[in-house]
Amino acid sequence: MNRQELISQIKTKASFLCIGLDPDIEKIPEHLLADKDPLFAFNKAIIDATHDLCVAFKPNLAFYESRGPEGWISFEKTVRHIHEKDPGQFIIADAKRGDIGNTAEMYARSFFESLPIDAVTLAPYMGKDSVEPFLSYSGKWAILLALTSNQGSADFQMLEDAYGKRLFETVLSRSSAWADESSMMYVVGATQGSLLKDVRKLVPGHFLLVPGVGAQGGSLEEVVRYGMNDDCGLLVNASRQILYASRGRDFAQAARNEAYKLQQEMQVHLKTLWE
Repeated sequence: MNRQELISQIKTKASFLCIGLDPDIEKIPEHLLADKDPLFAFNKAIIDATHDLCVAFKPNLAFYESRGPEGWISFEKTVRHIHEKDPGQFIIADAKRGDIGNTAEMYARSFFESLPIDAVTLAPYMGKDSVEPFLSYSGKWAILLALTSNQGSADFQMLEDAYGKRLFETVLSRSSAWADESSMMYVVGATQGSLLKDVRKLVPGHFLLVPGVGAQGGSLEEVVRYGMNDDCGLLVNASRQILYASRGRDFAQAARNEAYKLQQEMQVHLKTLWE
């Protein structure tokens, strides 16, 4: 999916919602555990109930890889079902890969050559050659970790050099020279609030993938105020708030209700942007 197609989806659905598919086997509704593939059964129901309210789905690889070979099968089935159910969905493999040489090439191949995945999250600590293999695929995206929302983010990301430039700012300024806004995005946590202004000074045109709204305490209003650009430029991710709105047999409808609330808020912001 190219940039213009993504923007078109945002306009069509009046949404910039990304739903994180992080199925925890200990939290999914108990009745699904009898299914041959409970993770996929859970994901399928969520996807079917919410796909018209979001523009992206983001399966987190940890929740699948922790289940061994069966978990990878669940991941593949999930990705293929998203694509079949709604071909206009932007699919992000939240893998946080970060390596060099042949290893990076194999990672890129595993996501982009065999599955209808649009983007992969990457840790850019090893530099340009750890990202380049993902940028070699036309129409695919690299999403670089830039400013995360976890407590330990300050350990490195906020460190200043001799000129007062913080590490996350160095990551943004240097990496933005590797690719333009048509093939690179950045992860910026919703709980970083007004720091989004500093991010936008360095990457005004790039899309930002913003986790942390909802259960993690991030404010959608604040994300929009400081992070939205003329093309929207945001994919705001919600996971637990939607996935575990209910653990009963009504879990899919409850998930839809939560997604709808977010989509309605987003619609208001988009109307203001594009009026």
